[in-house]
Amino acid sequence: MRPRLSDNIGVRHGAWGEEVAVRYLQARGLVIVDRNTRPLARDRRLEIDIVAYEPPTDTLVFVEVKQHKRFSPWQRRLRSVNSNKQANLRQVCNGWRRKYKWDGGYRLAVLEVYGTPESGESFVDYIEKVDIFTPQARRVSWT
Repeated sequence: MRPRLSDNIGVRHGAWGEEVAVRYLQARGLVIVDRNTRPLARDRRLEIDIVAYEPPTDTLVFVEVKQHKRFSPWQRRLRSVNSNKQANLRQVCNGWRRKYKWDGGYRLAVLEVYGTPESGESFVDYIEKVDIFTPQARRVSWT
């Protein structure tokens, strides 16, 4: 079966949005540790877009990138991070931490990129801390 043209456009827009996000995070002083990683062997569908390290705070930042064609002031922030997506993000972030035995600080951020590769212009809405982790999940013992 041939892929539809719209499928290729969606992939291209998503990859462009992630590149914009990486450049934005690096300009803010974050170090990119991992990209498009699937740490859970039991469910390969679950993916983290970007894992970054913030040196001043010694914090790991899991970044979910959302790419939208245009910005609208009437739409709410984080509209595409619904409760199902939050549950998946909790699972995959905790899986990444277990796999690499990270016991330091961490948080989830959402970076929404507005624009298209064709326009060459982008607007970034960076939400630095999205609280989806329970207090118990922040305390990890690897022993």
